[in-house]
Amino acid sequence: MFVHTEETPNPNTLKFSVNKEVRGSSAPLFYKKESSENPSNKSAVVESLFAIDGIESVFLGSDFITVGKDNITEWLIVKSDIIGTIQDHSNEPFVGEEEDTVNTRIKQVLDEEDIELTNKITQLLDDKVRPAVAMDGGDIIFHSFEKGTVYLEMHGSCSGCPSSTATLKMGIENMMKHYIPEVNRVEAIG
Repeated sequence: MFVHTEETPNPNTLKFSVNKEVRGSSAPLFYKKESSENPSNKSAVVESLFAIDGIESVFLGSDFITVGKDNITEWLIVKSDIIGTIQDHSNEPFVGEEEDTVNTRIKQVLDEEDIELTNKITQLLDDKVRPAVAMDGGDIIFHSFEKGTVYLEMHGSCSGCPSSTATLKMGIENMMKHYIPEVNRVEAIG
């Protein structure tokens, strides 16, 4: 398996593009080392990546894996171990079947008007935002819409990125307000 490494705007994450589908049809998956929020059916590649000293997060995108490290660890030290780990797991699926959490959240909204608004928000994110941030090894996932505020989850290289606040406020918030007048502001959660 060929693994291509790309820098991201976040100096503590690298994007590892692979010539293989990573997560299939499941929603993007984000794991933090030592977190109780990790999905119960964590993949073998994720477990192996966390066994590398200094690795703190793993994001599984469509055809890439974004790996986050701590502030002490140098990429020069761990990069070849990460590539080797990804290649070692290339003959198995990177993830199992996952519930699509985005669609589940949308279905939990009770008001019909809110469902229509939520669909507009997620469509705008899917069409305009997510492809752009995926190029940098990240993802932005819809969480909820309440009282004019869109709440988004920042994953992969977007999580902890120095420029994520500017992207969120000046880019995404302005675009949301332009296309969807009911949106007053956009906030990151988690």
